[in-house]
Amino acid sequence: MIVDLSGRVALVTGGSKGLGYAMAQKFAASGAAVCLFARNEDEVKAAAATIAAETGASVMGLSCDVSDADQVESGFSATIAQFGQVDILVNNAGFAKAGRFETITDEEWQYDFDLKLMAAVRLCRLAFPGMKERRWGRIINMLNTLAKTPARGTAPTSVTRAAGMALTKVLAGEGAPHNVLVNGFNIGLIKSDQIRRAWDRSDKAMTFDEFVADAGAKNVPLGRYGEAEECANLAALLCSDDCGFVSGTAINIDGNMSPAM
Repeated sequence: MIVDLSGRVALVTGGSKGLGYAMAQKFAASGAAVCLFARNEDEVKAAAATIAAETGASVMGLSCDVSDADQVESGFSATIAQFGQVDILVNNAGFAKAGRFETITDEEWQYDFDLKLMAAVRLCRLAFPGMKERRWGRIINMLNTLAKTPARGTAPTSVTRAAGMALTKVLAGEGAPHNVLVNGFNIGLIKSDQIRRAWDRSDKAMTFDEFVADAGAKNVPLGRYGEAEECANLAALLCSDDCGFVSGTAINIDGNMSPAM
């Protein structure tokens, strides 16, 4: 299936690497104009330039720390100034943070909520009015499988992602009368920058490809890690007119690793 996003504008947070980059690249290749948010200015501008060169799309990269409310507002305003609207919003910023409950400080809890939940709250609040007015909008909140099946030692991420899943359902209900569709992606083990950082912290007895293959064979029923492009393909489909009856869902992208549907 050829996905057509011509005339749409997509905003992707955490867009300079990994899943965010893959989704931004797919949106651009499908005809959308794209704005990338990421904290590192050099990296996000380089990512935008690469995607623009590869796809011929209009792509902008902005340095934005989405845990900061003022930067979220100024970044969104800059996106509107450049492209006029935001039709597709992907709240992808975040990283895995886990520890024993008694060791997690108030500051760590607050930062996790600001980065993963409040960033999505603030950006959705900014994007919603325009989407409702145009009667067209797509929002994807990037979560993980722990949002459905939290386990010991997985806070604060499992807690903030569960809150993000609840936010997804609330927004889907409020957006439905206005053709604003909101879904969550519950991500499992997918080759990404986070996985490479885990390999970097290992003893590197194996190459990165060997490390991924070994972990996938041991932990994923399908026997492998997912590819970022597989997630991006689904994101593009859900953000198109070809998939206009799916909203309020939290979709596992995990090779059947999660015990929850």
